[in-house]
Amino acid sequence: MVTYRKALRRVATLSPQAIGAACVVFCLSLTFLAVKTPWAPLPRAVIAAAGLVATGAVWFRDRWPVAVAAIGAGAYALSGNPGPLLIGLFSGAGARLGARFAALAVIGVAGFLAQQWVDDGSLGTDALVSALAAPAAVLVAGGYAAARRELTTSLRERAERAESEQHLRDEQAKAAERGRIAREMHDVLAHKITLMSLHAGGLEVNPGAEPARIEREAALIRGTAQEALEELRKIVGVLRAGHDDIFPDLRRLVESWASAGNTVTLHGDLDTLPVATARAAYRLVQEGLTNAHKHAFGAPVTVSVTRSPQDITITVANERSLRPAARSSGAGLVGLAERFRLIGGTVRSAPDDEGGWRLEGRLPRDT
Repeated sequence: MVTYRKALRRVATLSPQAIGAACVVFCLSLTFLAVKTPWAPLPRAVIAAAGLVATGAVWFRDRWPVAVAAIGAGAYALSGNPGPLLIGLFSGAGARLGARFAALAVIGVAGFLAQQWVDDGSLGTDALVSALAAPAAVLVAGGYAAARRELTTSLRERAERAESEQHLRDEQAKAAERGRIAREMHDVLAHKITLMSLHAGGLEVNPGAEPARIEREAALIRGTAQEALEELRKIVGVLRAGHDDIFPDLRRLVESWASAGNTVTLHGDLDTLPVATARAAYRLVQEGLTNAHKHAFGAPVTVSVTRSPQDITITVANERSLRPAARSSGAGLVGLAERFRLIGGTVRSAPDDEGGWRLEGRLPRDT
């Protein structure tokens, strides 16, 4: 059965030209056998001519199936070769009943009756039954194949459209993340540059200030400039998502979720981490808590921040929920993965062995 299905899939992937060539070769083989045996009481030249004409017509089965079936019916009566007639009937049978289907049915019955008449010189009950049953079976099979082909085409188009829409949503999510990073860069650098401007302005309006004050103000300007350059070094050339907090407070975030009635346990904190790393971790925890609330409402959630000499691991794991999960486009995770990728980290989201869900992000220690 598996081999049969694989063969059907391979046939379905063939081009129309390849299928047409196979049909022509098949009909040529039948024509050769019809002449050699022969299959009809007429002269072999007539059998060969009828078979060759009908075989040539088979190539146009998709464009003019009724004409091919009519030619095949005549060739069947003259040569005893049913191949072109059956192929014309199968190719012309559409997914919906109509005038063409009725015309093919009449042609099929007439072709089988004509062949019996030429072969036996009379029509019996068996001939009538076969003349009705054979075309009906071929038309039903052709209609089923056409319906399945239409369904497959429709499903493929829907899948391609869904993939295109998902790609667009992903790009929009990334664009949103880049917009947030632009705001973060503006907030951080604008603050530091404003401080430098204030200190420099103070020196400008007090040219006679004491040397100690001038030295102190210059040191403040130099320190602020170094901090601004450090921030620029981390974000110039890449885009990162951010928050309005200068340094995110993870405990406050967890406490706000717990105060809303959620069971959230925190292990570890973001203290002593670089600002960029802390913001990325904060963003991951916020996304994980949001998803847990949306998809596993009421399930306990554990937030963990672990450190190793090489990297920082942030994990948000929720237990199994008895409520059905809400649908989501996944745009938040796409943006989160983009943020981590741009600063050298990775994000992984997958179910755990207990039926819950685990969101994990890793960042290098030197981020």
